Amino acid sequence: MEVDIADDVPCSSIAVDSVIRMGTAGLIWGSCTGPYDANKLGLAGIHRASFIAKSVGRFGFQWGMFAAIFSSTRCGLQRYRRRNDWVNVLTAGVVAGAAFGAGTRNWKQVAGATGLVCLLCHVADDSR
Repeated sequence: MEVDIADDVPCSSIAVDSVIRMGTAGLIWGSCTGPYDANKLGLAGIHRASFIAKSVGRFGFQWGMFAAIFSSTRCGLQRYRRRNDWVNVLTAGVVAGAAFGAGTRNWKQVAGATGLVCLLCHVADDSR
């Protein structure tokens, strides 16, 4: 029998757990792409180290913020609607995508694509 942890755990705890997990993944991603991008730009010495540190921090922060917005929105919708279905995942993905796409010219496309990717991940997770 599958137990739904969202009924027992506060949304803030779920959001913090998501931030820690995705923030760490962002830090790892930044530490992998930072040196590559620094090589492409031809940076060396202190400029290279500064660029890599900023890249690691930027990716960790962005991934952690996305996780916070997505997980808290999904948990809040799940508690409000009293259902754990694809609508919560799609809506949370669109909200998180719109938040990060707000600074771009095509924020509607970013929000839609993010919602679709989150929905596909939910379907793949439920198919197990």
